[in-house]
Amino acid sequence: MVQMLDWIIALSWTARVLVWRRMLPLVPDLAQAGYPHAGPLPSMTVIVPARNEAENIAATLRSLLAAEGVALQIVAVDDRSTDQTGAVMEAMAQVERDAGRQMLQVTLPVTLEVLHVTELPPGWLGKTHAMSLAAQQATGEWLLFTDADVVFHRDTLRRALAYAIWSSADHMVLLPTILMRGWGERMMISFLEVLSIWAVRPWRVPNPKAKRDSVGVGAFNMVRREVYDGLGGWESLRMEVLEDLTLGRQVKQRGYAQRVALGVDMVNVRWARGAFGVVDNLTKNLFALFRFRPEVVLAVVCGVSLFTLFPLLACLAGPALWWPTGVMLIALSLAYQLAGKYQHFSAAQMLLFPAATFLLLYALLRSMLLASWRGGIVWRGTFYSLHDLRRRAGK
Repeated sequence: MVQMLDWIIALSWTARVLVWRRMLPLVPDLAQAGYPHAGPLPSMTVIVPARNEAENIAATLRSLLAAEGVALQIVAVDDRSTDQTGAVMEAMAQVERDAGRQMLQVTLPVTLEVLHVTELPPGWLGKTHAMSLAAQQATGEWLLFTDADVVFHRDTLRRALAYAIWSSADHMVLLPTILMRGWGERMMISFLEVLSIWAVRPWRVPNPKAKRDSVGVGAFNMVRREVYDGLGGWESLRMEVLEDLTLGRQVKQRGYAQRVALGVDMVNVRWARGAFGVVDNLTKNLFALFRFRPEVVLAVVCGVSLFTLFPLLACLAGPALWWPTGVMLIALSLAYQLAGKYQHFSAAQMLLFPAATFLLLYALLRSMLLASWRGGIVWRGTFYSLHDLRRRAGK
């Protein structure tokens, strides 16, 4: 029985990895290919919500201000920050205004506007509220929602818009490159990237019939203004912790055209500091990912353990179990190699996957238990009731 289960796991990994190796090249790579467009591109508004991001916000705004080939309105939102985030935004906006006064001709204008939020209304998460306010000020034909720690290549917005127009997209996601500094971040993020092959099939995202294959990423959620309005804006997702994923899911369910693209170093973000920084981020996200259902979290804990740790433990039962475990490890190595092409890590990170597994299991259980014990989640200094989050989950 153990041997049969071990072989099922090994062959499942192998089949999944081979499908990914064959199909992932079908996903457009904006760093490698350009898409033609006739005439000027439509205008864009980039919305950047930020709470206590004084360390990162300047780099984000500088990269957006350097964007080429796009008429751009940037709306930066200081969401109740207690550090110098708002002051940094205002200083950069003033510099941009002064520079604009000195220019005799502006063929593709780029403007930076700053909004300040001092209070959070009941029934809203801080981020969705900040983005909703900014969207009310937006003038662009396309809206790009991003984060305050993202750095863009100067050609990213032009390439993304050109591809969106060429492919008749209503919503487009450009998958970010995760910056990793130190072995802990590489260990955890590379493992999460490999596990993602069980959760999403990006080559099926454009298929309108593949309803479960949707995508949304907080670093780069780009949507037509009329589609955003048609979905009800962030008003309909006021208490969504994973608002990026939910927006993507709604786009797909409503029948709008969704697109996804790759592009190494086109959109860069350092998601966490160190292995336990990753664990802290997952603590906020994971219970929400599974719609605050403990039974689903426990099922995922069992599934992850079975597909990662069980084959290693099975080897203790004798040499007959070495073969299926070896096949699983080869498939896992190929998965790390494939994911590493797009995320700057090597297949050697596979050697640390048992430690990464234990930390992920810890994060899963911690996310569930802390939220249950507290009666909610705490994010960026604000408490959100689990009752309210559950009541609105899935709406």
